[in-house]
Amino acid sequence: MTKLLTTTAVVALTANVGIAQAQEVVNVYNWSDYIAEETLAGFTAATGIQVNYDVYDSNDTLEARMLAGSSGFDVVVPTGNYLQRQIAAGVYQPLNRELLPNLANMDPHLMELSAAFDPENAHAVVYLWGTTGIGYNLAAVRERLGDDFEVNSWSMVFDPETASKLADCGIAFLDDHTEILPPALRYLGLDPLSTDPADLEAAVAMLETVRPSLRYFHSSQYISDLANGEICVAVGWSGDILQAAARAEEAGNGIEIGYAIPDEGANLWFDMMAIPADAPHPEAAHAFINYMMDAEVAAANTNYVQYPNANAASTPMIDAEVLDNPSIYPSAAAQANFWTLQPHNARTDRLISRLWTRLRTGQ
Repeated sequence: MTKLLTTTAVVALTANVGIAQAQEVVNVYNWSDYIAEETLAGFTAATGIQVNYDVYDSNDTLEARMLAGSSGFDVVVPTGNYLQRQIAAGVYQPLNRELLPNLANMDPHLMELSAAFDPENAHAVVYLWGTTGIGYNLAAVRERLGDDFEVNSWSMVFDPETASKLADCGIAFLDDHTEILPPALRYLGLDPLSTDPADLEAAVAMLETVRPSLRYFHSSQYISDLANGEICVAVGWSGDILQAAARAEEAGNGIEIGYAIPDEGANLWFDMMAIPADAPHPEAAHAFINYMMDAEVAAANTNYVQYPNANAASTPMIDAEVLDNPSIYPSAAAQANFWTLQPHNARTDRLISRLWTRLRTGQ
Protein backbone atom coordinates (compact mmCIF):
# COMPACT_ATOMS: atom_id res chain seq x y z
CA MET A 1 0.00 0.00 0.00
CA THR A 2 1.12 3.58 -0.55
CA LYS A 3 3.00 5.04 2.42
CA LEU A 4 3.31 8.66 3.46
CA LEU A 5 6.24 10.48 1.83
CA THR A 6 7.04 13.01 4.51
CA THR A 7 9.45 15.03 2.35
CA THR A 8 6.70 16.40 0.13
CA ALA A 9 4.41 16.79 3.10
CA VAL A 10 7.01 19.01 4.74
CA VAL A 11 7.19 21.16 1.63
CA ALA A 12 3.39 21.44 1.58
CA LEU A 13 3.17 22.45 5.23
CA THR A 14 1.75 25.89 5.85
CA ALA A 15 2.55 28.98 7.87
CA ASN A 16 0.44 27.94 10.83
CA VAL A 17 3.05 25.38 11.81
CA GLY A 18 5.27 28.03 13.33
CA ILE A 19 2.47 29.04 15.68
CA ALA A 20 1.62 25.48 16.55
CA GLN A 21 5.22 24.46 17.27
CA ALA A 22 5.17 26.56 20.39
CA GLN A 23 2.45 24.33 21.77
CA GLU A 24 4.48 21.15 21.11
CA VAL A 25 1.59 18.69 21.49
CA VAL A 26 -1.81 17.86 19.99
CA ASN A 27 -4.29 15.41 21.52
CA VAL A 28 -6.24 13.47 18.90
CA TYR A 29 -9.23 11.18 19.46
CA ASN A 30 -10.10 9.14 16.37
CA TRP A 31 -11.82 5.95 15.29
CA SER A 32 -9.82 2.72 15.67
CA ASP A 33 -7.91 1.42 12.62
CA TYR A 34 -8.48 4.70 10.81
CA ILE A 35 -5.16 6.25 9.86
CA ALA A 36 -2.11 5.28 7.83
CA GLU A 37 0.82 3.86 9.78
CA GLU A 38 3.21 6.74 9.11
CA THR A 39 0.84 9.70 9.27
CA LEU A 40 1.41 10.64 12.91
CA ALA A 41 5.17 10.27 12.67
CA GLY A 42 5.09 12.33 9.47
CA PHE A 43 3.18 15.11 11.21
CA THR A 44 5.66 15.21 14.08
CA ALA A 45 8.63 15.15 11.70
CA ALA A 46 7.13 18.03 9.73
CA THR A 47 6.06 20.19 12.66
CA GLY A 48 7.89 19.13 15.80
CA ILE A 49 4.48 18.66 17.45
CA GLN A 50 4.04 15.41 19.34
CA VAL A 51 0.73 13.57 18.94
CA ASN A 52 -1.11 11.95 21.84
CA TYR A 53 -3.43 9.58 19.98
CA ASP A 54 -6.40 7.71 21.45
CA VAL A 55 -9.14 5.71 19.74
CA TYR A 56 -12.82 4.80 20.12
CA ASP A 57 -15.20 2.57 18.17
CA SER A 58 -18.58 4.26 18.55
CA ASN A 59 -20.07 7.73 18.18
CA ASP A 60 -21.82 7.29 21.50
CA THR A 61 -18.46 6.87 23.25
CA LEU A 62 -17.16 10.05 21.65
CA GLU A 63 -20.37 11.96 22.37
CA ALA A 64 -20.29 11.07 26.06
CA ARG A 65 -16.76 12.49 26.30
CA MET A 66 -17.66 15.63 24.38
CA LEU A 67 -20.86 16.44 26.25
CA ALA A 68 -19.15 15.91 29.60
CA GLY A 69 -16.69 18.68 28.70
CA SER A 70 -13.01 19.07 29.61
CA SER A 71 -12.10 16.06 27.48
CA GLY A 72 -8.56 17.32 26.94
CA PHE A 73 -8.74 16.53 23.22
CA ASP A 74 -7.74 18.95 20.49
CA VAL A 75 -9.07 17.09 17.43
CA VAL A 76 -11.96 14.61 17.31
CA VAL A 77 -13.72 12.87 14.42
CA PRO A 78 -17.52 12.63 14.88
CA THR A 79 -19.83 11.32 12.16
CA GLY A 80 -21.96 14.01 10.52
CA ASN A 81 -25.30 13.44 12.23
CA TYR A 82 -23.64 13.37 15.66
CA LEU A 83 -21.57 16.42 14.76
CA GLN A 84 -24.74 18.34 13.94
CA ARG A 85 -26.35 17.97 17.33
CA GLN A 86 -23.05 18.45 19.14
CA ILE A 87 -22.55 21.76 17.34
CA ALA A 88 -25.99 22.80 18.58
CA ALA A 89 -24.86 21.94 22.11
CA GLY A 90 -21.83 24.23 21.75
CA VAL A 91 -19.30 21.40 21.79
CA TYR A 92 -17.08 22.69 18.95
CA GLN A 93 -15.34 25.94 18.14
CA PRO A 94 -15.53 27.54 14.69
CA LEU A 95 -12.54 26.80 12.47
CA ASN A 96 -10.04 29.54 11.68
CA ARG A 97 -9.82 29.22 7.91
CA GLU A 98 -6.71 31.37 7.78
CA LEU A 99 -4.89 28.51 9.47
CA LEU A 100 -6.29 25.94 7.00
CA PRO A 101 -4.94 26.82 3.54
CA ASN A 102 -5.25 23.19 2.47
CA LEU A 103 -9.02 23.65 2.42
CA ALA A 104 -8.35 24.54 -1.21
CA ASN A 105 -7.71 20.83 -1.82
CA MET A 106 -11.19 19.72 -0.80
CA ASP A 107 -13.90 18.51 -3.19
CA PRO A 108 -16.60 21.26 -3.35
CA HIS A 109 -19.45 18.79 -3.94
CA LEU A 110 -18.59 16.56 -0.98
CA MET A 111 -18.05 19.58 1.23
CA GLU A 112 -21.49 20.84 0.15
CA LEU A 113 -23.06 17.50 1.11
CA SER A 114 -21.34 17.53 4.48
CA ALA A 115 -22.54 21.10 5.05
CA ALA A 116 -25.97 19.60 5.67
CA PHE A 117 -24.60 18.76 9.11
CA ASP A 118 -22.48 21.89 9.55
CA PRO A 119 -23.72 24.93 7.60
CA GLU A 120 -20.93 26.52 5.55
CA ASN A 121 -18.55 23.88 6.98
CA ALA A 122 -17.95 26.34 9.79
CA HIS A 123 -16.88 23.81 12.44
CA ALA A 124 -15.50 20.76 10.65
CA VAL A 125 -14.00 19.33 7.48
CA VAL A 126 -14.46 15.88 5.99
CA TYR A 127 -11.80 13.37 7.00
CA LEU A 128 -13.11 10.23 5.28
CA TRP A 129 -16.49 8.94 4.12
CA GLY A 130 -18.03 5.63 3.20
CA THR A 131 -21.00 3.31 3.27
CA THR A 132 -22.48 0.72 5.60
CA GLY A 133 -23.09 -2.67 4.01
CA ILE A 134 -22.47 -6.40 4.31
CA GLY A 135 -19.08 -8.05 4.62
CA TYR A 136 -18.92 -11.78 4.09
CA ASN A 137 -16.67 -14.83 3.87
CA LEU A 138 -17.25 -16.04 0.31
CA ALA A 139 -16.55 -19.73 0.92
CA ALA A 140 -18.57 -19.94 4.14
CA VAL A 141 -21.57 -18.18 2.61
CA ARG A 142 -21.52 -20.32 -0.53
CA GLU A 143 -21.27 -23.48 1.54
CA ARG A 144 -24.43 -22.56 3.45
CA LEU A 145 -26.47 -20.66 0.87
CA GLY A 146 -25.31 -22.21 -2.41
CA ASP A 147 -22.86 -21.24 -5.12
CA ASP A 148 -25.53 -19.23 -6.96
CA PHE A 149 -26.48 -17.07 -3.97
CA GLU A 150 -25.89 -13.37 -4.63
CA VAL A 151 -25.10 -11.03 -1.76
CA ASN A 152 -27.12 -8.08 -2.99
CA SER A 153 -29.92 -7.57 -0.48
CA TRP A 154 -30.43 -6.81 3.19
CA SER A 155 -32.49 -10.01 3.24
CA MET A 156 -29.22 -11.87 3.83
CA VAL A 157 -29.17 -10.60 7.41
CA PHE A 158 -32.78 -9.49 7.93
CA ASP A 159 -34.62 -12.59 6.68
CA PRO A 160 -34.74 -15.04 9.61
CA GLU A 161 -34.61 -18.14 7.40
CA THR A 162 -31.51 -16.95 5.57
CA ALA A 163 -29.82 -15.68 8.73
CA SER A 164 -30.44 -18.98 10.52
CA LYS A 165 -28.41 -20.79 7.86
CA LEU A 166 -25.45 -18.54 8.66
CA ALA A 167 -25.78 -18.62 12.44
CA ASP A 168 -23.26 -21.41 12.94
CA CYS A 169 -20.46 -19.52 11.19
CA GLY A 170 -21.31 -16.23 12.89
CA ILE A 171 -23.14 -12.99 12.06
CA ALA A 172 -22.10 -9.68 13.65
CA PHE A 173 -23.93 -6.35 13.65
CA LEU A 174 -22.46 -2.94 14.37
CA ASP A 175 -23.28 -1.82 17.90
CA ASP A 176 -24.82 1.36 16.52
CA HIS A 177 -28.55 1.86 16.10
CA THR A 178 -27.99 4.62 13.53
CA GLU A 179 -26.40 2.03 11.25
CA ILE A 180 -28.84 -0.86 11.78
CA LEU A 181 -32.31 0.68 12.13
CA PRO A 182 -32.32 2.71 8.86
CA PRO A 183 -31.57 -0.29 6.59
CA ALA A 184 -34.10 -2.32 8.58
CA LEU A 185 -36.70 0.35 7.89
CA ARG A 186 -35.78 0.43 4.19
CA TYR A 187 -35.97 -3.38 4.01
CA LEU A 188 -39.54 -3.12 5.31
CA GLY A 189 -40.37 -0.61 2.58
CA LEU A 190 -40.37 2.32 5.00
CA ASP A 191 -38.46 5.59 5.02
CA PRO A 192 -34.98 4.77 6.39
CA LEU A 193 -35.02 8.10 8.22
CA SER A 194 -38.49 7.63 9.74
CA THR A 195 -38.98 8.68 13.34
CA ASP A 196 -42.54 7.39 13.51
CA PRO A 197 -42.72 5.24 16.67
CA ALA A 198 -44.79 2.62 14.83
CA ASP A 199 -42.15 2.33 12.11
CA LEU A 200 -39.32 2.04 14.63
CA GLU A 201 -41.22 -0.60 16.58
CA ALA A 202 -41.79 -2.53 13.36
CA ALA A 203 -38.09 -2.39 12.45
CA VAL A 204 -37.01 -3.66 15.86
CA ALA A 205 -39.67 -6.37 15.82
CA MET A 206 -38.27 -7.56 12.49
CA LEU A 207 -34.71 -7.46 13.82
CA GLU A 208 -35.78 -9.50 16.84
CA THR A 209 -36.69 -12.35 14.47
CA VAL A 210 -33.02 -12.61 13.42
CA ARG A 211 -31.58 -11.85 16.88
CA PRO A 212 -31.17 -15.59 17.72
CA SER A 213 -28.87 -15.97 14.71
CA LEU A 214 -26.51 -13.12 15.70
CA ARG A 215 -23.16 -13.79 17.35
CA TYR A 216 -22.68 -10.28 18.75
CA PHE A 217 -23.05 -6.51 18.37
CA HIS A 218 -19.69 -4.71 18.19
CA SER A 219 -18.22 -1.89 16.14
CA SER A 220 -14.61 -3.02 15.72
CA GLN A 221 -14.19 -6.68 16.71
CA TYR A 222 -15.67 -7.84 13.42
CA ILE A 223 -12.60 -6.66 11.46
CA SER A 224 -10.25 -9.27 12.91
CA ASP A 225 -13.00 -11.86 13.28
CA LEU A 226 -13.86 -11.72 9.58
CA ALA A 227 -10.19 -11.86 8.66
CA ASN A 228 -9.47 -14.99 10.71
CA GLY A 229 -12.76 -16.81 10.11
CA GLU A 230 -14.31 -16.37 13.54
CA ILE A 231 -17.42 -14.96 11.86
CA CYS A 232 -18.66 -15.20 8.27
CA VAL A 233 -20.95 -12.16 7.93
CA ALA A 234 -20.85 -8.64 9.33
CA VAL A 235 -22.97 -5.55 8.87
CA GLY A 236 -20.12 -3.07 8.96
CA TRP A 237 -18.40 -0.04 7.51
CA SER A 238 -16.99 -0.38 4.02
CA GLY A 239 -13.36 0.37 4.83
CA ASP A 240 -13.37 -1.95 7.84
CA ILE A 241 -14.57 -4.83 5.67
CA LEU A 242 -11.87 -4.11 3.11
CA GLN A 243 -9.28 -3.97 5.89
CA ALA A 244 -10.45 -7.41 6.99
CA ALA A 245 -10.02 -8.66 3.43
CA ALA A 246 -6.49 -7.23 3.29
CA ARG A 247 -5.56 -8.82 6.63
CA ALA A 248 -6.81 -12.21 5.48
CA GLU A 249 -4.80 -11.91 2.29
CA GLU A 250 -1.67 -10.86 4.17
CA ALA A 251 -2.09 -13.79 6.58
CA GLY A 252 -2.38 -16.21 3.67
CA ASN A 253 -5.13 -18.09 5.49
CA GLY A 254 -7.20 -18.77 2.37
CA ILE A 255 -10.13 -16.63 3.53
CA GLU A 256 -11.64 -14.38 0.86
CA ILE A 257 -13.79 -11.50 2.11
CA GLY A 258 -16.34 -9.64 -0.03
CA TYR A 259 -18.28 -6.44 0.54
CA ALA A 260 -21.74 -5.67 -0.83
CA ILE A 261 -23.84 -2.53 -0.91
CA PRO A 262 -27.41 -3.93 -0.88
CA ASP A 263 -29.67 -3.01 -3.78
CA GLU A 264 -32.25 -1.54 -1.40
CA GLY A 265 -29.74 1.15 -0.48
CA ALA A 266 -27.23 2.02 2.22
CA ASN A 267 -26.14 4.77 4.55
CA LEU A 268 -23.68 7.33 3.16
CA TRP A 269 -21.78 8.87 6.04
CA PHE A 270 -19.09 11.49 6.60
CA ASP A 271 -16.57 11.48 9.44
CA MET A 272 -15.56 15.04 10.24
CA MET A 273 -12.48 16.55 11.88
CA ALA A 274 -13.50 19.10 14.51
CA ILE A 275 -11.91 21.02 17.38
CA PRO A 276 -13.62 20.95 20.81
CA ALA A 277 -14.59 24.35 22.19
CA ASP A 278 -12.29 23.81 25.16
CA ALA A 279 -9.36 22.29 23.23
CA PRO A 280 -6.14 23.03 25.14
CA HIS A 281 -4.04 23.46 21.96
CA PRO A 282 -6.25 25.00 19.25
CA GLU A 283 -3.39 26.20 17.05
CA ALA A 284 -1.82 22.75 17.06
CA ALA A 285 -5.26 21.32 16.28
CA HIS A 286 -5.51 23.52 13.20
CA ALA A 287 -2.00 22.47 12.15
CA PHE A 288 -3.01 18.81 12.47
CA ILE A 289 -6.22 19.24 10.44
CA ASN A 290 -4.38 21.22 7.79
CA TYR A 291 -1.73 18.52 7.55
CA MET A 292 -4.44 15.85 7.14
CA MET A 293 -5.78 17.86 4.18
CA ASP A 294 -2.40 17.78 2.43
CA ALA A 295 -3.06 15.91 -0.82
CA GLU A 296 -0.30 13.36 -0.29
CA VAL A 297 -1.28 12.72 3.31
CA ALA A 298 -4.95 12.27 2.39
CA ALA A 299 -4.05 9.84 -0.40
CA ALA A 300 -1.85 7.80 1.94
CA ASN A 301 -4.66 7.53 4.49
CA THR A 302 -7.16 6.41 1.83
CA ASN A 303 -4.75 3.88 0.34
CA TYR A 304 -4.07 2.43 3.77
CA VAL A 305 -7.48 2.32 5.45
CA GLN A 306 -9.52 1.78 2.26
CA TYR A 307 -11.96 4.62 2.87
CA PRO A 308 -12.50 7.40 0.30
CA ASN A 309 -11.59 10.95 1.20
CA ALA A 310 -13.04 14.31 0.16
CA ASN A 311 -9.70 15.68 -1.00
CA ALA A 312 -9.89 16.30 -4.75
CA ALA A 313 -6.19 17.13 -5.00
CA SER A 314 -5.29 13.68 -3.64
CA THR A 315 -7.02 11.73 -6.41
CA PRO A 316 -3.96 11.37 -8.70
CA MET A 317 -2.05 9.81 -5.79
CA ILE A 318 -4.68 7.25 -4.83
CA ASP A 319 -3.90 3.70 -5.93
CA ALA A 320 -5.76 2.66 -9.08
CA GLU A 321 -7.13 -0.48 -7.42
CA VAL A 322 -8.68 1.72 -4.74
CA LEU A 323 -10.22 4.25 -7.15
CA ASP A 324 -11.57 1.49 -9.38
CA ASN A 325 -13.10 -0.52 -6.51
CA PRO A 326 -16.88 0.15 -6.37
CA SER A 327 -16.89 -1.02 -2.74
CA ILE A 328 -14.77 2.04 -1.94
CA TYR A 329 -15.92 4.53 -4.56
CA PRO A 330 -19.53 3.43 -5.31
CA SER A 331 -21.08 3.73 -8.76
CA ALA A 332 -23.58 6.46 -9.59
CA ALA A 333 -26.31 3.79 -9.73
CA ALA A 334 -25.50 2.66 -6.19
CA GLN A 335 -25.33 6.23 -4.91
CA ALA A 336 -28.87 6.88 -6.16
CA ASN A 337 -30.17 4.66 -3.33
CA PHE A 338 -28.04 6.12 -0.53
CA TRP A 339 -29.42 8.06 2.40
CA THR A 340 -27.67 10.40 4.83
CA LEU A 341 -28.50 10.26 8.52
CA GLN A 342 -30.02 13.13 10.44
CA PRO A 343 -30.07 13.74 14.21
CA HIS A 344 -33.19 12.97 16.23
CA ASN A 345 -35.03 14.98 18.84
CA ALA A 346 -34.80 13.98 22.48
CA ARG A 347 -38.07 12.04 22.49
CA THR A 348 -37.01 9.92 19.49
CA ASP A 349 -33.57 9.38 21.02
CA ARG A 350 -35.16 8.00 24.18
CA LEU A 351 -37.43 5.68 22.22
CA ILE A 352 -34.61 4.40 20.03
CA SER A 353 -32.35 3.90 23.04
CA ARG A 354 -35.01 1.79 24.73
CA LEU A 355 -35.71 -0.24 21.59
CA TRP A 356 -32.01 -0.76 20.87
CA THR A 357 -31.34 -1.97 24.40
CA ARG A 358 -34.23 -4.41 24.05
CA LEU A 359 -32.79 -5.73 20.80
CA ARG A 360 -29.19 -6.00 21.99
CA THR A 361 -30.02 -7.74 25.24
CA GLY A 362 -32.76 -9.92 23.78
CA GLN A 363 -35.08 -8.88 26.63
